[in-house]
Amino acid sequence: MSKKFWYLTKMSLNKKIKSKWFIGVNILFAILLLFFLNVDKIVTFFGGDFDSTEKIVIVDETKQVASSFASFLNSSEYTAGENTRYQIAISEKTETEETKKLKKENQILVVFQIDQDNYLKAKLISYEKMNALDYQVFVQAINQVKSQYALSLEKIDPTVLGKLSAPVQIERTVLNQEKNLDEKMNTMMETIFPMIILPFFMLIIFLVQMIGADICEEKSTRSMEIIISNVSPKVHFASKIAAANLFVLIQGALLLGFTFLAFLLRNYLTNGSLLGNLSTTLGSVWNSLATSSLIGKLWYFIPLFLLLMILSFIVYSLLAGILASVTTNMEDFQQIQMPIMLLSVSGYYLAIMAALFEGSLFIRILSYIPFVSCLLSPALFMLGEIGVVDLLISILMLLGIIFLFVHYGMRIYKAGILNYSNEKVWTRLLKTVKNKDV
Repeated sequence: MSKKFWYLTKMSLNKKIKSKWFIGVNILFAILLLFFLNVDKIVTFFGGDFDSTEKIVIVDETKQVASSFASFLNSSEYTAGENTRYQIAISEKTETEETKKLKKENQILVVFQIDQDNYLKAKLISYEKMNALDYQVFVQAINQVKSQYALSLEKIDPTVLGKLSAPVQIERTVLNQEKNLDEKMNTMMETIFPMIILPFFMLIIFLVQMIGADICEEKSTRSMEIIISNVSPKVHFASKIAAANLFVLIQGALLLGFTFLAFLLRNYLTNGSLLGNLSTTLGSVWNSLATSSLIGKLWYFIPLFLLLMILSFIVYSLLAGILASVTTNMEDFQQIQMPIMLLSVSGYYLAIMAALFEGSLFIRILSYIPFVSCLLSPALFMLGEIGVVDLLISILMLLGIIFLFVHYGMRIYKAGILNYSNEKVWTRLLKTVKNKDV
């Protein structure tokens, strides 16, 4: 039995991995990852200017605000790598003289003038149009220097002026220790977690489609009759589940490999600066983790998360295999896989929006439900909405549904794989379920 099981598993796996579809899709994945992680460098190569430095000329008729404006533009928030985003020069010439040079030198002219009613007015003059980001930055900088200039005209003491201009130091305290997840960490998880679970979501889609396509192909070509005459339906079903899960593991490893190559390419194109930026980002993530209650839970959360994903893969593959057994062609399976897709999509979007359901009992109950728990439960745990007991409940629910699928679903599978009825697929499925001989 084990020889037949491994032979069928190997045959199903090779059929997918060595297919033109698999090779073509992974070539496309590799190209897309290499492109999107290096899109700025590619655009620059073809004439783009992601890293270009804007040339700014300031004509300051007030003789007081030019340096403050330049300091604001060259703050760390508006830099590009090691170079400042803006190259700034303060001119002693008049507005008319500098305006004549704009077309030739392609620069932006900022003119500050005294306004008797509103203290200060400004002009932004350029030959070409400005992008939206630059314009917003300039407006913000102009408004800031206007406030400082107005205070100085009112002859406020420089020490007081400095205190008025200084940002407010906010000390954040959370009294509830069970909810002391740092707000920065909360925001970070809302941004990062969807990217973490996206590969799992994609692998679930691959898993469902592989099993369905494999079983439908064997039934439509009538090769299923030959296979079942040599092996039991139980061995055949188990081989499909094993092959599909091995397939998604291989696909996941390939996606990680493509991502790694894309990062290596970017590191090369940026002359090694990516590793420095990446270490800074990871350090920021680690600091946010260290200041939250989550850091002490990672040692058991990560194994439970992986177990949750593995069990979810098995649940999805079992359901897809059972439903595919009652189909006779790919059109039938396209109909029957729709509920599976809706379940996985629901889990993905619920995980993305998990932060919006803070304190909701309904979303907590949903985290126990198989098919969505693999994506929703980790999100809620990292947001501090559920604990380890809830994760264990989700795992036990998955184990329970696996038992039901193996025990009762196997009966449907045995009857379905040799059923070539012309009835509608849902009618065929209902009759198979109601059949007392199943």
